[in-house]
Amino acid sequence: MSQSLYEKIGGFGVVSRIVLRFYDKVLESELVSPYFASIDMKQLIDHQTKFICSLLGGPASFTDEHIRSVHRDARITTEAFDEIVELFEESLDEMGLEQRDVATVLNLFKEKRPLVVANGN
Repeated sequence: MSQSLYEKIGGFGVVSRIVLRFYDKVLESELVSPYFASIDMKQLIDHQTKFICSLLGGPASFTDEHIRSVHRDARITTEAFDEIVELFEESLDEMGLEQRDVATVLNLFKEKRPLVVANGN
């Protein structure tokens, strides 16, 4: 039986550290930090950790409709999404993931762009 990417990178603990590192970067970004000004970050980090676990084949699952609905009113631009991807990539790299795994995770993340970006662009 093949191992999921979630299991390969070390499971919940590693994903949690990646997400924490990622949001440290997000909150320092002039471009994307305003999107999070009125957000309960503890709750968001919890949801995002579960989402990334799900994305990598771990526990929890998020439907495309759920992802679309939670981002519907955020008016996220293409530029903001690209910044998020870049910050996420930095976080993955800093955790020492293999480049092939980083590329796989980023591709899975980028597949959700139409659900997150305003007007699906």
